[in-house]
Amino acid sequence: MMKVVFMGTPDFAVETLKAVVSAGHEVAAVVTQPDKPKGRGTAMSMSAVKEAALAMSLPVLQPERARDEEFISRLRGINPDVIVVVAFGQLLPKKIIDMPKYGCVNVHASLLPKYRGASPVQWAVIDGCEYSGVTTMLMDEGLDTGDILLAEKVKLDKKETGGSLFERLSLVGAQLLVKTLNALEEGSVTPVKQDEQKATYVRMLNKAFGNIDFNQPAEKIERLIRGLNPWPSAYTHINGKLLKIWDASVCGTSEAALEAGESASRKAEPGTVVYSDDKAFIVQCGDKALKINELQLEGKKRMKTEDFLRGYSIKPGDVLGVN
Repeated sequence: MMKVVFMGTPDFAVETLKAVVSAGHEVAAVVTQPDKPKGRGTAMSMSAVKEAALAMSLPVLQPERARDEEFISRLRGINPDVIVVVAFGQLLPKKIIDMPKYGCVNVHASLLPKYRGASPVQWAVIDGCEYSGVTTMLMDEGLDTGDILLAEKVKLDKKETGGSLFERLSLVGAQLLVKTLNALEEGSVTPVKQDEQKATYVRMLNKAFGNIDFNQPAEKIERLIRGLNPWPSAYTHINGKLLKIWDASVCGTSEAALEAGESASRKAEPGTVVYSDDKAFIVQCGDKALKINELQLEGKKRMKTEDFLRGYSIKPGDVLGVN
């Protein structure tokens, strides 16, 4: 068994922390981001990893900067066999990377070298990937550029969302990390350099990225909606109000009403409602159209479109995207 320092911050890292503890390794310290103000009040919010660590009575460290000498000295005093890093949120200096006997092992939610950087889970859905996965690697000073240890592939479902894939990969990553630690301790894994010619990077997502452009093809918008569910969410506007879209389907059904909507959509401008009844409405896109299945109007709760239309009228000719 190893003496482990665990570094992580969001929900994605919690399952890996639990798995390390369950496998019998000694977690000498859990390192996570400092608490942050919550909402408009003065209350402070702790990270998901901190909450999990405290529940397991594990010691928690929260450095403002991982490169601070005081923090580095604290780690040296712990003298870990390995440092496990899962979405920690800060780049580590060489002094930390070189410190442990078995190195710093990162759990990354993509099949490296594809999708280095932030938000690889959401981008796999947005880009319509057939497969995603998890990679464990030995960290270096680059951004997700270290040598690969182990990897596991995961097939995406047709209605996969960023949230559902996030949960699936967090479980896969937890078990893959335990396998990786065992392999390192046994000397049965050989690090493999990444192929730089195949490397791709994805940028961090923000709320503005979710603003739907109905000039885009319906298939692309549908993937965007799924990829940004639950955060930061895809949205548009109707009658000056924000309208989040949580689920949609590309038109092409045999239902007569929806076929009529799809037919009408060929004559409409993108963003125009081309069909509506008391259960659904259809919006023209740059190519094909979208049936809106689940949504959330500003100030209201998330609901099925059928429920929404009981109290809100949307009719053919209405235009989405007008703020």
